Amino acid sequence: MKVTLSVLKADIGSIGGHTLPSRRVLAQVEGVVREAVGHLLLDAHVFHIGDDIVLLLSHTQGPRNPAVHELAWKAFREGTRVAKEEGLYGAGQDLLKDAFSGNLHGLGPQVAEMEFEERPAEPFMVLAADKTEPGAFNLPLYLAFADPMYSSGLLLSSELRPGFRFRIMDLAQTERDSYIVLDAPERLYDIAALLRDSHRFGIESIWSRRYGEIAAVVSTTRLRNIAGRYVGKDDPVAILRTQKIFPATEEFGPPFALAPFVAGDTRGSHHLPLMPVKANTPASTFFCVPMVCGLAFSLKEGRLSEPVDLFADPVWDAVRARVVAKAQEMRRQGFYGPAMLPMEELEYTGIAERLKELEREFS
Repeated sequence: MKVTLSVLKADIGSIGGHTLPSRRVLAQVEGVVREAVGHLLLDAHVFHIGDDIVLLLSHTQGPRNPAVHELAWKAFREGTRVAKEEGLYGAGQDLLKDAFSGNLHGLGPQVAEMEFEERPAEPFMVLAADKTEPGAFNLPLYLAFADPMYSSGLLLSSELRPGFRFRIMDLAQTERDSYIVLDAPERLYDIAALLRDSHRFGIESIWSRRYGEIAAVVSTTRLRNIAGRYVGKDDPVAILRTQKIFPATEEFGPPFALAPFVAGDTRGSHHLPLMPVKANTPASTFFCVPMVCGLAFSLKEGRLSEPVDLFADPVWDAVRARVVAKAQEMRRQGFYGPAMLPMEELEYTGIAERLKELEREFS
């Protein structure tokens, strides 16, 4: 059975600042989505990470389907209406256009979709991040799909040994999508040369070389490229198929336990480690540390099992404690050096405007 998984995410308003959506907003969004299950949709699951609401939709309509995207747009718009009634902060923040135009690409919400022929057992994961950038998953996915030090299946499984194909986007391109396709392990150094710059380049999708099957897809929207100004971080989502011809679910854990430094933080202008958290966790008041949650599902004829919260295991408490220590050490530097993003990546323009004023005083 050919199934499409669509993950769509947006910040449409939150309590007390950038924390979490209210129960009424979540209920409104989920109610709109649930009405379509059994008709347009095969199944759905709604959750949040920080102040972002995430829709996981299962259907047979294919990627970029106008009806599916319009449903998500309606859900986010209805949730925004409730958020405005409640006076929530940033109501409708990620809905950057006034009207639906056929699909959600370019309208503000993050979108990751994949279509595949369902296997007899089809396990997969959904990743959702808050307070960070589209390239935040670069290092963990590189390690899981290309590094045998982390992904032992590359050594132990003949299914994985031929490696994976990486499609990498140039996120700085605003006029058109610009991407390169590189095979691992032959082009491993070239892949690393690009993915090291998570501000400029991001993984868009990963494919099995042996079977030609899609393994992973990541959202690559940059909100500032749409709005022309800072309207919030880009907060990626991803879908990862696991087991058999793909890395095992547990092989994705250690790469995320590294908690790599990524762009994000309060005002979106610093580097902090990416903290693995449980789903439905509020954004942290600890500098708005960048966060990622992961839910694992099994799929049968397009219907979703109950989710497993991948970062709820007690072992992740120790990881989170180490992430806090890393974050504290970086923030002790305040505005200096690598603690703050390079000038071209600063989302708030106050420093750039100040420098322009100071240029006139140089002699």
